[in-house]
Amino acid sequence: MSTAPAYTVVLDWLEHQLRSGALRMGDKLPAERTLAEDFGISRASVREAVRILAAMGLVRSATGSGPQSGATVISDPSAALGWALRMHIATRSLPVADVVSTRILLETQSGLDAASSEDPRRQAVLEEAAAMLDRMDDPDVDDAEFHTLDAQFHLHLASLGGNVVVETIMASLREATIGYVQETVAATADWPGIRSRLREQHRAIHRATAARDGELAARLLREHIMWFYGHAPEPAQG
Repeated sequence: MSTAPAYTVVLDWLEHQLRSGALRMGDKLPAERTLAEDFGISRASVREAVRILAAMGLVRSATGSGPQSGATVISDPSAALGWALRMHIATRSLPVADVVSTRILLETQSGLDAASSEDPRRQAVLEEAAAMLDRMDDPDVDDAEFHTLDAQFHLHLASLGGNVVVETIMASLREATIGYVQETVAATADWPGIRSRLREQHRAIHRATAARDGELAARLLREHIMWFYGHAPEPAQG
């Protein structure tokens, strides 16, 4: 009969502490030595638990001494999900085509929600998204910043829908495919033309969202995503 690794007691303990409200974001975890003594495990097992929690986006560790040292409770689920998806895409167990289809499902619904949103931040969010598009129009913006602004634009509009789970998954999907995008689409000979077309598509999506035309925004998002990935070659099968 298999026995769970010693570090799992720390993971279970933290889950209980978070659920009960005994620990909240921004709180410090007890010292490594304290946790080891409390659970009767080695300090190496505690360190392993903290490393796993950091990979899961639940704690941030800082070495040294003073108020900033130790492990602090955070919540960054999109980063953790994004890394996991990237690894599984790399193994070919998650086809890029399926990731794209999932992104279309989420973004078209978020487009409908954003257009009908009554969020009091709506106008400010739309203005911030427009500023991102203005920045993307600058020919001096390098490709890395362009991709970052692209992702921020989509997530900014999605935030109007008010569904943080959808936002998190969308961010994860984009994080998971960024390497694929940079290695394929951005390396094509027609990248300058693709970049120009993307800017036009983003403007149209923004106009439809601002005009509260959800059906049009959703259609434009679907066409935008399919068009973009249609310019990328299929990754080699391993």
